[in-house]
Amino acid sequence: MSSEFGRALRISVFGQSHGRAIGVVMDGLPAGEAVDLEELQRFLNRRRPGKNPLSTARREGDVPEFLSGLENGKTCGAPLCAVIPNTDQRSGDYSELQDKPRPGHADYTAAVKWAGQADMRGGGHFSGRLTAPLCIAGGIARQILARRGVYVGAHLFSVGHARDMLFPLHPTPELFDAVAAKPLPVLNDHAIEAMETAILAARESQDSVGGTIECAAVGLPAGLGEPMFGGVENRLAAALFGIPAVKGVEFGEGFHAAALRGSENNDAFTVENGLVRTETNHAGGILGGITTGMPLILRVAVKPTPSIGRPQKTVSLSAGETAELTIHGRHDPCIAHRAVPVVEAVTAAVLLDLLLEGNHGTF
Repeated sequence: MSSEFGRALRISVFGQSHGRAIGVVMDGLPAGEAVDLEELQRFLNRRRPGKNPLSTARREGDVPEFLSGLENGKTCGAPLCAVIPNTDQRSGDYSELQDKPRPGHADYTAAVKWAGQADMRGGGHFSGRLTAPLCIAGGIARQILARRGVYVGAHLFSVGHARDMLFPLHPTPELFDAVAAKPLPVLNDHAIEAMETAILAARESQDSVGGTIECAAVGLPAGLGEPMFGGVENRLAAALFGIPAVKGVEFGEGFHAAALRGSENNDAFTVENGLVRTETNHAGGILGGITTGMPLILRVAVKPTPSIGRPQKTVSLSAGETAELTIHGRHDPCIAHRAVPVVEAVTAAVLLDLLLEGNHGTF
């Protein structure tokens, strides 16, 4: 499987939603880097399920156990391996899905690819459960980056038609921390009620709703990345699309830039404290695949959860005919709000990889 990414820092995610455990291997971490396990656990808790009615009722502690790569609280140069036990599975809720694939889910394509042998209980290796080990890797990357003055933060920009405001021109680490501490990670508190209403309405109608997440990275040096296929956007997009349910990625103005004129979209250059900067940031901090020194801004679109309680039309793979499916079990009416730290994690991991690669393993 291609469940790995990175060049100088190689990250591999393993496990299934209802297997014994899920985990991650990080190979290429600099030795001697301190890992604050309490801070890491706080980060993991932000995506943990079962905290409130806005997410699945599945309850997992998501406390990682480090098997290698970490000694006396510091990285030791060996590949870092961490696992999280799965403790609250209800595999019986998924028995029907072996024959009747969920619309909008990978049940069908996995059955085709692996001739019906894939473990798809709880979504198997395609499950959002696999974002927990991603957050281990990204949480560690965030700590290493912060010590170098690079900070990554994100907020829930929209749920259905309810919207938050966009990041300011120059987001700060303090703003990232303030957003992360809220019940819903938004910039404008007035957006919380509308977003919660949209999520609970979807749950009440046995349906689901999607959303978008805006992520920023500040403190990046200018000149990071390569043109064309090695660009910062390329590397980030490839990894961000590895997050289950992500269906779109844009940088800066993104698709909105197509409706602008050049005079509106171009960022005028200026000099601030002896450094070249731009007065606006429609480019999202990247030009020609290379960082400009301005904040990196990206957004991802998260689709509605495919597992809904309403009857849906599908097929019986064994009978070769259409069938009806009613999905049982515990599912998120919206996964976008729990995906906010996941987007931060993947972004941080890719940026650390780029920085390590650009400095031949040290920086």
